[in-house]
Amino acid sequence: MREITATVLENKRIADEIYSLTFALDEELKVRPGQFVMLGVGGFPLRRPIAVCKAEGERITVCYRLKGSGTRALARDYRMGEKLSVLMPLGNGFYVSDKEKKVAVVGGGVGIFPLIAAIREYSKTKQVYAYMGFRNRAAVCMEYDMTRGEKLVVATDDGSVGFHGTSVQAFMQDLDEVKPDVVLACGPTPMLRALKVAMKDKNIPVYVSLEERMGCGIGACLVCVCEQTDGAHARVCKDGPVFEIKDVVL
Repeated sequence: MREITATVLENKRIADEIYSLTFALDEELKVRPGQFVMLGVGGFPLRRPIAVCKAEGERITVCYRLKGSGTRALARDYRMGEKLSVLMPLGNGFYVSDKEKKVAVVGGGVGIFPLIAAIREYSKTKQVYAYMGFRNRAAVCMEYDMTRGEKLVVATDDGSVGFHGTSVQAFMQDLDEVKPDVVLACGPTPMLRALKVAMKDKNIPVYVSLEERMGCGIGACLVCVCEQTDGAHARVCKDGPVFEIKDVVL
């Protein structure tokens, strides 16, 4: 992990209240799918945790939703050429073993963005099947980056695009046909909870990237503690954000 002064290359709206921010580092850093950054926003004491969507040499792209005054300031004030304070790379990302040849990714909301990083990485050597969920047509974005695998299913809650329903429902409909060796997921807690229930007896490992409020991003403040099924607690920023789904309480 390093603190870096990056240069903003682009910061643009890509969907309803969703922005894509690309910045340049002074050197290339190795970033694993599922890892995240902490962005400093002027005037706010706490950094903003955002998952890495693309790592292309010295160019890093993250995507974020406008949720409060901090992210709105990030969208408003950081234009091309502005300097940005970044802590990265942080957390433990996804890991897919050599023997796992078929990978399914199941995402929803802003949880699709770390999974785009996974699609980009694992489609180089594996068969990747993507199931991505959105509220409606206005929320759909970055479809091109999801098409690198064997199959992409876009699901919308209102049926305005693609499968009418959730990404979990779309995935479970294809499960017996795809027969994945491993599942990677990220999204709202209700989505992950539904996936955990659906996959309970399938004997397929499922890894989830958890979305929690964070303070420091390095495990010191304990703001992002999550409960594990054995009664212990883990720090999402330091021990995660990726966990095996059977090990966490959702």
